[in-house]
Parts: sequence; C-alpha cells; structure tokens
Amino acid sequence: MDPSRSFIKDVKRIIIKVGTAVVTRADGRLALGRLGALCEQVKELNSSGFEVILVTSGAVGAGRQRLRFRKLVNSSFADLQKPQVELDGKACAALDVTSSQLLVTDSDFKDPNFRMQLCQTVKSLLALKVIPVFNENDAISTRRAPYEKKEDLSLVRGFTTDSIIKVVQGERVGTLFHQDASKWALPKEVSARCMAVSARECSRRLQISFLANSIRVLADMEDPICRVLKRTELADGLILEKTSCPLGVLLIVFESRPDALVQIASLAVRSGNGLLLKGGKEAMRSNAILHKVITGAIPDVVGEKLIGLVTSRDEIPDLLKLDDVIDLVIPRGSNKLVTQIKESTKIPVLGHADGICHVYIDKSADMQMAKCIVLDAKTDYPAACNAMETLLVHKDLLKTEGLNDLLTELKSEGVALYGGSIASLEYGIPEAPSFHHEYNSMACTIEVVDDIHSAIDHIHQYGSAHTDCIVTEDLAAAEIFLHQVDSAAVFHNASTRFCDGARFGLGAEVGISTSRIHARGPVGVEGLLTTRWILRGNGQVVDGDKGVVYTHRNLPL
Repeated sequence: MDPSRSFIKDVKRIIIKVGTAVVTRADGRLALGRLGALCEQVKELNSSGFEVILVTSGAVGAGRQRLRFRKLVNSSFADLQKPQVELDGKACAALDVTSSQLLVTDSDFKDPNFRMQLCQTVKSLLALKVIPVFNENDAISTRRAPYEKKEDLSLVRGFTTDSIIKVVQGERVGTLFHQDASKWALPKEVSARCMAVSARECSRRLQISFLANSIRVLADMEDPICRVLKRTELADGLILEKTSCPLGVLLIVFESRPDALVQIASLAVRSGNGLLLKGGKEAMRSNAILHKVITGAIPDVVGEKLIGLVTSRDEIPDLLKLDDVIDLVIPRGSNKLVTQIKESTKIPVLGHADGICHVYIDKSADMQMAKCIVLDAKTDYPAACNAMETLLVHKDLLKTEGLNDLLTELKSEGVALYGGSIASLEYGIPEAPSFHHEYNSMACTIEVVDDIHSAIDHIHQYGSAHTDCIVTEDLAAAEIFLHQVDSAAVFHNASTRFCDGARFGLGAEVGISTSRIHARGPVGVEGLLTTRWILRGNGQVVDGDKGVVYTHRNLPL
C-alpha cells in the first residue's frame, strides 16, 4: 500500500467499521463518549460531501448488557440488536444527521435479488445524504475474513476521538499504513525464496520484464533528434540539410492498461516531445504512481513538466480544442473512443479505429503451418488489435482433412466460429453479424473465396487496412498478395501478432496507424518525429536565379 495515502484525495465513499471494543466499555456497558465522538466525525464527513456508511458489530455486545449477561441460548435476535439500533439513531439525530438502520444477516446476502435491492436502497439513501447503518458482522462482505477480530485489521483505533478525520486529511495515523512497515520482519513461515519465486511469476504475468526490455532498446538507440538525414549541395557554397526534429506536444488518450503510459512516456522522452497523458479511470492510481516515477527521473535541466498527467475526463474536450498548442492526438482504445476523438478535434489524429485482421489460406498452403499461424493469430491475445478476426480459405480446401482439423482445433481452444454465406452453409455454423466486425474475443469469422484475387477484394472491402496475412507455398501468389493488399502491414507465412513495435525492433510503440499520411503501421520513435530543412550559405541571393549555377549534388552524411 502507498504509505503516503496520496489516494485519499480521490476518495468519495467512506465505510466506517466499528468493533464491539469501541462501542462498549471493559465492563460490557455502552461507551457513550466514544459513540458521541464517532457521530461527530460522521457528521463532519457527511457535511464535507463524503458518502458515509457505518457498520457496527457491537449490537450483540450491547444486547448482552441489556439482558444482564444471561445465557444467550434463548435470547431473541431482536433483543440483542435493539439497544444498538436505538443508540445509533439517537446519537446521529442529536447531531442533526439522518441515519437509516439496516438489519441484515449473512443468509440475506445469498439471495442475488436481495443484494440488488439493498444496493439500490443504499445508493438512494446516500443520494439523500442519509447515513446507512448496518448492524451485523460481515454485512458488507460475506467472504470469510482472514482475521479473527476486525480490530486486528483496523485502520485507526476507535479510542481516539478524531482519528477518522485525520486519516481523511491525509495524516499518517493508524495501523494499516505504518510508515515503517517496510522495515518489519517477514513472517517466519514464508521463506524469502518462495516470495522471490512468486514475485517472478507475477512479473511474467504482468509482462514487466518485456516492458522493461523494450524501454532499454530505446535507451540504447542512437539519438534520433537533430539527425542529418540528407545533405545536398544546391550550388557552390550553398549546403542544404534535411534533419529530424520533434513534432512538439502530443496528447495521448488511452484506456485501462497502465503499461501504455510507460511505453508512451519513454517514446516521448526519446523523441524530445512534450506529452499530455489521459488514462482510464480503471488504472488511475497505477498511472499516478508510474507518472511520478517517470517524471522523477527526468533531469532538472528539462523539468518534470515535460510529461503531464490529465486526471479528469471533463478536461478532454477542452484539450481537443487546443490546436494551437497540441500538435498530435493519439487515441489508444476502443473503436468508439478513436472515432469520437477524430470527430471532436481539428488536431491531426494518429491511430486506427478498427483492427479487422485477415488470414488467407491459399490452396497451396502447408496446412500444418496454417494451423499454427491461425491459432496464434487468434488465441495468443484475442483482444489485441493485431489478432485475427476473419479467416479466408480457398474454395479448393473445402471439406479437406487439413481444414477440418484446423476448425476442430479452433473449437477445442474455445474459439466461437461464425461464417459468411458459404461457410455457414458448409459447416453449419451461425452467420457472422458482419464481415466488418471486430470481436476482440475468442471468436472469428470464416468465409470461402474463389481465389487470391477474391481474397484481396474481400480484404479491401471489409478490412481496416491494419494487418493481413497469406499462408501459401506459392511464391508468385505470395508476391501478388504482398504488393496488392493495401494495409499498413502485410505478411507471408507469419502470424498477424508480429505487427508490434517491440517485435519490429522499434523499442516500443504509441500505437498502430492505418493512415496513409505520416506514420503507418506500428509507430515508434521515428513516427513521432518530423523533418526540417537547414540551409547554410555565404551571402547568396536568388535575384531571379542570375549567376547561380545549381549543382544539386548529394553529399555524404
């Protein structure tokens, strides 16, 4: 956990769990003073705009005092709950705070309809600034707690009169976020080796190693800024240079994945561009931490403001109007996001709205190779923009053992098959919703075509100019496909999943562009650069080109 509690500023809803030891004294009687202090803090939080939910587990303890410690075997639940219910309501009312008691049991939460109704009830109460008070252990979660007592996991001790307010204000009080926790000894039953092995496994799953390696490639790359790309002698003593330079300021809007922030920021730094980042709310805290790490590594001579993190979605429309300040917008996310941004700004937009990638299996294909390529293109990462969405097969392969085996393997991997008009009849599969459909899941469309030219026509009509592949042993057919398919990336006998900045050796990518202007395909450092011309002379003037002898001679770099 973050010991600085920097996330507190984004908190909107606060659940206060009060244990029996807080609401009762050592002799079992009610602790009126502590309850009063608690209600005062609840009122302050409620007045400050927080949504507050109170969960008390002291009802049974208070009920026992009411029954004067008689055996509880024959005691009714109502007798046990009533003192706490009355006291919570009166204590809140005394401070002009409206509360609503919710008496629930574990068994209630086994009913999904009850849970849904309770959720709506709580939302309605919070909207009216009413404080819901749950009087039952584990009323908020029926999952078995890993601690015997809630007090063992307390964020703050309930005996302190203003501890909750201090936490909300960001002060380092309480037990859960101890600032010296990193120095505490590890539990003896967990060996260091076991922890290291577990951490490595998690690292693999998060692809941190892959991400780090892609950034190291950028770090080791030759400086791309102000690089002379071409030198030309225009005339005697007049030298023209074409050089690389940054685009300026980039605005990147991306969804969900915080690893995108690291890739984009590293590319911006390497290419010398200023950067504004807007990530998805799902990864808000991860993005904030990663942004802090990256900007902390930027030299003071440049300044950490080189990379800005936009935290509010409401700011995006205003940013999209700044065509005099922002030079390029790169959206990374859903079709809806990309389309919406393209329609909302005059700033150039680099990216792709769809990733409808095709694999065409020609009649001369090695079917074992075709099976490997198709399975990888579809199942390696189904949600990726370079995953196969449509499988085209030559009509001569219909009902062959190789194609039947491929379709069987796709089904066994959990891929849902949909067909065009021919494939759906031949194989008895549902018709596809559309040929121009991006599943982003374990599903794909299959259709049968007459020949390679029909396949190319199909790709041009229904594809998204992203990545398309032919599987064939006929080199002449392969060359026709490679030169006639007008997509950003066209492959022969290779999975569409190879269309990736890191796999292309670009180090990382800000996205994949299907545009025909500027960058196309995986966009790495070079795609974030533009060019300018530098002319060095010694007093030459045009003057109608009188006396100027043009040589236009290429010079070595």
